Amino acid sequence: MRTNNEIARRVLEEIWNEKKLELVDDLIAPQYVHHDPQAPIEPRGTDGYKGYIQYYLSAFPDLHFTIHDAVSEGDTVAQRWTVTGTHKAELGPIPQTGKRMSVTGMSIARFEEGKCVESWSNWDTLGLMQQLGVTRTEATGKAA
Repeated sequence: MRTNNEIARRVLEEIWNEKKLELVDDLIAPQYVHHDPQAPIEPRGTDGYKGYIQYYLSAFPDLHFTIHDAVSEGDTVAQRWTVTGTHKAELGPIPQTGKRMSVTGMSIARFEEGKCVESWSNWDTLGLMQQLGVTRTEATGKAA
């Protein structure tokens, strides 16, 4: 049986990085809910999660996650990651810029019976907007 940590790693490495959306049905529960304050919608279920992935992959077709840390406790896995990509198509109201981006983030996922049932993500949205050139606000410090 796969560990929760292995499943969480597969979500980023195989579904997102390798674009194997068919694995969503194997790794994500039908009742899945994703919490991301930056998301245009709250993805629910496997179809909702596939739509969420496609939303970002359409804008950043070369999107790639690198997992730096993963901590597993009971039914929960926390990951710290960096995501990179090139802005090749619209991202909501933001027209294609052709610019490269690299932002950091963290995700916490909860598992039941070998599938992810709920997750929470927070990532550097301001950094993304700065790198795409859609905001001029400059950060004055560096995150730890």
